[in-house]
Amino acid sequence: MNFEVFVLGTSGMMPLPGRFLTSAMVRREGDLFLFDCGEGTQISLKMLTIKWKRISAIFISHMHADHVTGLPGMLMLSAQVDREEPLTIYGPPRLKEYINQNRKILDMYINYEIIVKTVESGVIVDHPEYTIEAFKLDHTKPCFGYTLREKPRPGLFYPDKALALGIPRGPLWSQLQQGNTIELDDKRSIAPHEVLGPPRAGRTFAYVTDTLYSPSIAKHVAHADLLLCEGMFEDALEESAREKKHMTARQAAYIARDAQVKSMGLIHYSPRYTDRELKILRQEAREVFPPTFLARDRMVFDLPLKD
Repeated sequence: MNFEVFVLGTSGMMPLPGRFLTSAMVRREGDLFLFDCGEGTQISLKMLTIKWKRISAIFISHMHADHVTGLPGMLMLSAQVDREEPLTIYGPPRLKEYINQNRKILDMYINYEIIVKTVESGVIVDHPEYTIEAFKLDHTKPCFGYTLREKPRPGLFYPDKALALGIPRGPLWSQLQQGNTIELDDKRSIAPHEVLGPPRAGRTFAYVTDTLYSPSIAKHVAHADLLLCEGMFEDALEESAREKKHMTARQAAYIARDAQVKSMGLIHYSPRYTDRELKILRQEAREVFPPTFLARDRMVFDLPLKD
């Protein structure tokens, strides 16, 4: 069961050569989820050779240009690859207006349904196998972070326990593995826990960008296997970060540490930093949370199941 994360862009404010604007994509069992869509998103997708025409949903953090200017092109291109399924786009207020105005002014040819949903804090997607949560961030415009969290899987199935209970091999075993209680011919009911081990945890991806530091963010990204988090400035520019409602790399590390995430990739770098100078951000973050790395455009991460 695959779960891959693609870093499509890592720059904040403006795209740079080799550093497109911040966005990421998750591919899980054939579903594709795009988080933000700044300039350069399509180029990274092309360079990664991702067959993205069946994007399942798009999640926009906020209505600043560096997070949405790639969206009109993405919508138009989707119409050129014979998309038939509706496309749902989640985001803050004015997202629907932005999309509708672009469609009107650019006279877009769109041959599929676009559904725009204004998000509020809480679970916005509840799939049988996972949830996607939106949570408020503190920026100069309404802004949201997102966490995709797989639901716990049934525990391991123990055939010896099933045989000892007189359960014949076949469909009844499958039903128990799926978490269903069964009834035998002798009218005995067998619950899944009688033949299964404890539930097994799924995988979690979290995306946080453009916000003031707040300790409350940690609870929304708790125990993530991978957190992509804004670390726009170094400590020396903390006052500037506060004025612009952004975070330093060290503040991002506080969140990762308190949330007990497995690893954190910094994103949304200020264009003031050259690629070589980004090591300053990494160094300051690692002083708080050692499993920090600098996310780079077109990095790919495979999140394995825990067991």
